[in-house]
Amino acid sequence: MSRALEDILFGDLNPKAQAITRIVSVTVSATLLVLVAGIVVRFHAAGQFDARLWEFFAWETTWVFLGKGLLGTLASAAAAAVIALVLGLVLLVGRLSRLRLLRWPAVAVIEFLRGVPTLLLIYVCFLVLPSVGIKLSAYWMLTLPVGLSTAAVVAEVYRAGVLAVPRGQTDAARALGLNEARVFAHVVFPQALRYIVPALVAQLVIVVKDTTFGYVVTYGELMQNAKVLIANYRSLVPVYLAVAVLYCSVNYAVSRQSRRLARPVH
Repeated sequence: MSRALEDILFGDLNPKAQAITRIVSVTVSATLLVLVAGIVVRFHAAGQFDARLWEFFAWETTWVFLGKGLLGTLASAAAAAVIALVLGLVLLVGRLSRLRLLRWPAVAVIEFLRGVPTLLLIYVCFLVLPSVGIKLSAYWMLTLPVGLSTAAVVAEVYRAGVLAVPRGQTDAARALGLNEARVFAHVVFPQALRYIVPALVAQLVIVVKDTTFGYVVTYGELMQNAKVLIANYRSLVPVYLAVAVLYCSVNYAVSRQSRRLARPVH
């Protein structure tokens, strides 16, 4: 990269550029505030802030019910994440193999799972597998498709991290007499993980959000329980706002935890 291009991309902004940035930031912020205010006014006009639509949040049973849904979401997301991380590593090893017998099937699986929507995989587990005698619980009809779909993306994230490790690291490890398996396990992959922590966290957040497909198989996750509350109390906006806060809290906790795993790569 030339020095001039590097200065353009990463150098400090000149006074004119800083002024433009401030103007754009203020304009965008003002526009967002106006939009939020308009939404609040419309909700108020529709009666969505009436006390009768919020009073059931003061009941313990409401939060217990939402808590059960949240636990269902976390249980499904945690198992799907484990499936994705482990299977993604297996697919990575297959894709990096020098043997075509291993490499091409791994590539085919990755491309297939990346191309097929998660919802379609859930319908396969829900409708197709029972017709051939394979019956899964609602938990696995949600968790397995989410884990498989994410595994393909995780495999590509792993591969990007491996390719980002400097070639000199592997050459030095081979010079010390390590075989390919030990080079990968002890030198390449640990360094690759440091590069890809942000991308892995992004995928884990997506896993949490994909559990909202649980309505297809009537699995008792957070969104499914929220719909039950809406049906019983006709409180659309308050319930969805509460659920949105819960989802944001979980995803924020995942992101915060990931910062402890990320360290500067020297």
